Amino acid sequence: GTRDGQTRLIRDNGKVEAYQWSVSEGRWIKIGDVVGSSGATQQTSGKVLFEGKEYDYVFTIDVNESGPSYKLPYNITDDPWLTAYNFLQKNDLNPMFLDQVAKFIVDNTKGQTLLSTNTQFSDPFTGAGRYVPGSSSGPSTIPAADPFTGAGRYVPDSASNAVAPLGGVDPYTGMGAYQSAAAKVENIYFPKKDAVTFDQANPTQILGKLKELNGSAAEEHKLTEDDLIILEKLLSATCNASTETPTAQQLQTLWRAVNWPEDIVFPALDILRLSVRHPTVNENFCSEKEHVQFIILLLKFLNPKGKQANQLLALRALCNCFVSHAGQKLMMEQRDEIMTQAIEMKSGNNKNIHIALATLTLNYAVCLHKVNNVEGKAQCLSVISTVMEVVQDLEAIFRLLVALGTLISDDTNAMQLAKSLGVDSQVKKYASVSEPAKVKECCRFVLNLL
Repeated sequence: GTRDGQTRLIRDNGKVEAYQWSVSEGRWIKIGDVVGSSGATQQTSGKVLFEGKEYDYVFTIDVNESGPSYKLPYNITDDPWLTAYNFLQKNDLNPMFLDQVAKFIVDNTKGQTLLSTNTQFSDPFTGAGRYVPGSSSGPSTIPAADPFTGAGRYVPDSASNAVAPLGGVDPYTGMGAYQSAAAKVENIYFPKKDAVTFDQANPTQILGKLKELNGSAAEEHKLTEDDLIILEKLLSATCNASTETPTAQQLQTLWRAVNWPEDIVFPALDILRLSVRHPTVNENFCSEKEHVQFIILLLKFLNPKGKQANQLLALRALCNCFVSHAGQKLMMEQRDEIMTQAIEMKSGNNKNIHIALATLTLNYAVCLHKVNNVEGKAQCLSVISTVMEVVQDLEAIFRLLVALGTLISDDTNAMQLAKSLGVDSQVKKYASVSEPAKVKECCRFVLNLL
């Protein structure tokens, strides 16, 4: 291979397999099988039989190297977006990826001969190059149930675009059934009612990294085998639909781990990011008794000169605090300090950090929409305006647009303030974006309010 993420189609005894080059592993990794409308050869015109029906195409999608494969059947007469919607629904995958899957179908069926080995096959889930810690450019992946995944080791900087919102309903595409392009598009984007959280993870790899770094940690920081087992139980209790309640001992052990030196703390921060979604953990760290130390810890990592992995996970942990009442109360009380520090993360070109910053702003907008807090809304609008000036990633822009729409919905004062900040001209810059369609649609709804 010549570059990370490069894809090739290989014919093997009449079957076509898609492989992706991994620079870090120095080998080609199989990402799926490809079956075209031509059947076994380009000359034949037979269709592919799948679940008793014939299709022009049946793609095999591997969500991750060790996980299950999913079949994606498609006829050239079908609507790509409806097919994508049904595929995500059937396999219980995050509906936020409707655009990506639909684009994948279009890219791999329009005038392409899929059985040609020089065709670039672009899997929507594994086609992007894996993110390397310390790198801030290029697509990224996270090993877990997140559809944007590949065969990658645990890396905290991985993209968590698969944001699973509180309550299980996707914040952007999960609220309404599929509508054709000709149908009237309803505003399903804002005002947003629930916090957006970062839920995707692979506990096994997080614990593996924690153990690896623990082995090289200084003696005063080293965790015992019992400590590691305690953290494993905590992660299991907070990541799975478990009836177990995290114990005081587990929380004390986690607190020791998140106070590790900055160069090795990131797997512990990832455990904190996941654990704080649990009501017991949320109440413990965000309570009146503990919240000062908790906020000081997370804000310490929001240092522009610090490690990007720590910046990212601290932002995601702050976003996840919004899942419970205790966390919401703390985040609102400390809003000024948190937002002042968080906005410093706008510099650089790490899209994952930008997405986390935009999500934090969106979660504040959700809380502020419910109360009459002029100062809070003004600060939030100012952050949106400032960040939109420098951020280029369209997912981050989209979340800022949802935050903006949520803030100005049903509030003429906030609307006037947004206008005075010149936000309307910033929004217009993205009104002509063709993909993802949700950016263009959200722009239209925001501009209608302004």
